[in-house]
Amino acid sequence: MKILAAAALLTAAIPAAVAAQPIPAVAVAGTRLDVVATGEASRVPDLARISTGLVAVAPTASAALADNARRMASVRAALRGAGIADRDVQTSAVNLFPQYRQDQPAGGTPQITGYQATNEVTIRFRDIAATGAILDALVAQGANQISGPTLEVSKPDEALDEARTKALAAARARAELYARATGKSVGRILSISEEGASGPIVPRPMMARMAAAQTQIDPGEQTLSVTLSVSFELE
Repeated sequence: MKILAAAALLTAAIPAAVAAQPIPAVAVAGTRLDVVATGEASRVPDLARISTGLVAVAPTASAALADNARRMASVRAALRGAGIADRDVQTSAVNLFPQYRQDQPAGGTPQITGYQATNEVTIRFRDIAATGAILDALVAQGANQISGPTLEVSKPDEALDEARTKALAAARARAELYARATGKSVGRILSISEEGASGPIVPRPMMARMAAAQTQIDPGEQTLSVTLSVSFELE
């Protein structure tokens, strides 16, 4: 029984001992070269986010909130009428601020003259071409605050994979350059690590236009990038 127990303890301890062993370093027979390279891929944004809302002012806080809610109901109805799904509309801010008398005597008690209620929603537009017409409709329904748009590529994975391929090719081309300069040749890849992948989202300021001409949104082009750190063996 004692022999069996000792054998069981020895068997249980083996996995822990194996797990505790450090991962052996890759043996390099030649020269190790570490290269950092970036690859880029461009796509036309197909998604826009715009913040819109309105400001309502009234003598009392309850009146300001009630007026704001009534007018925002018209804004939301306009969004639904334009085909914007409820999942693409999200409340981003609801605020209530007192307004004070501006010409009150120095050192006197601040006098509240009214209240300002604001309500903002963030809208996700899946059809950028229709964004301008929808914004004009929102202004017509009382929206008096508009900011954006923020343009995005909704499915960046394909573009990022293209950027990864370009980054790896750029890293190898740079390694070939160093190899020629030192009279060596590029051997195996020792390691690859991804330092960062990004798709810049650049907000573009926009003012609501009350004129009859339709607001136009130009999607332009967006660049997504990936940076790789690659280690080569030069032979």
